[in-house]
Amino acid sequence: MSQSRTPQQIPVVVLAGFLGSGKTTLLNHLLHRSGGSRIGAVVNDFGAIEIDAMAVAGALGDSTVSLGNGCLCCAVDASELDVYLERLARPAAGIDVIVIEASGLAEPQELVRMLLASEHPGIVYGGLVEVVDAAEFDDTRAKHPEIDRHLALADLVVVNKLDRVPDADRVLGLVRSLTDRAAVVPAVHGRIDPEFLFDCRPSEERVGQLSFDDLHRPADHGGHADHLHAAYDSVSFVSDVPLDPRRTMAFLDSRPEGLYRIKGYVDFGPHDPANRYAVHAVGRFLRFYPEPWGREPAEARLTQLVLIGTDTDATALTGELEACRTSARQADDHAMWGVLRYVQDPEAQTSENT
Repeated sequence: MSQSRTPQQIPVVVLAGFLGSGKTTLLNHLLHRSGGSRIGAVVNDFGAIEIDAMAVAGALGDSTVSLGNGCLCCAVDASELDVYLERLARPAAGIDVIVIEASGLAEPQELVRMLLASEHPGIVYGGLVEVVDAAEFDDTRAKHPEIDRHLALADLVVVNKLDRVPDADRVLGLVRSLTDRAAVVPAVHGRIDPEFLFDCRPSEERVGQLSFDDLHRPADHGGHADHLHAAYDSVSFVSDVPLDPRRTMAFLDSRPEGLYRIKGYVDFGPHDPANRYAVHAVGRFLRFYPEPWGREPAEARLTQLVLIGTDTDATALTGELEACRTSARQADDHAMWGVLRYVQDPEAQTSENT
């Protein structure tokens, strides 16, 4: 199998990393700072609501393929992946590089294997980018030792959220010790030079090594029971009735330990009719980001959340969220205080989005 790139071939980069590491933030940064290069994306959400696809849709327009409710590494095979890539690889699309944003529970080597096995003449494997959450890295490794294997497979490692750790040098040194010839790049809010994306393609020697050694080992084990997502469940919640801020914060403040990741959008209705609130929770970290509603009068104002965790009670979680619905028609001036404690300083938000 040859991985030599012809002039017509588009590199396909796998963007991976554990839940909440910052993959979507990094992808959005690349899209807005691509320097004129056109990036296409395949976005894979673990959950029935495609939250990550929503987050990048505005930047990508028709240059995105969204795959929800499961991990791409198990949901399709190489030939099916080729079908999805065809839309982005057609010459008329004018795309320079394709990024597959894997779900936070995907098995990177399965995705790499599929790309190496691809028979699509218009694409070539462009490398694996692994995003690391510096603030959660020690806990993630303790819970999921297989993360070390993912790092050894990577061609570029982005150590994200370094502003949230007091010992950044230690974390960077540890990550470097776990990689195999990969470039390790420090980052805050996923901000890296887009050139890294184009330069991370592995050498012919390394591609051959991956295809015959690392990538073939799991085939002997059979099945997908040893994949990260086998231990996790997702709960999707949608409400066309606004949520009460106080009840919502009570739910979030008391969320069970096994509920590791929450992402989505919340409508607080009369308490802030101008905005919806993007919510981002990883472990015990929580942040809200107010966003103006779209200008279309017919736009549905929905709360849409995906909750991911281990040993969680889906029925109980759904019931608790249902209890957060509000019948209030008038705003309570103090109801949003609990939410606003977790809204980032406006100047920091501006900096994050630049």
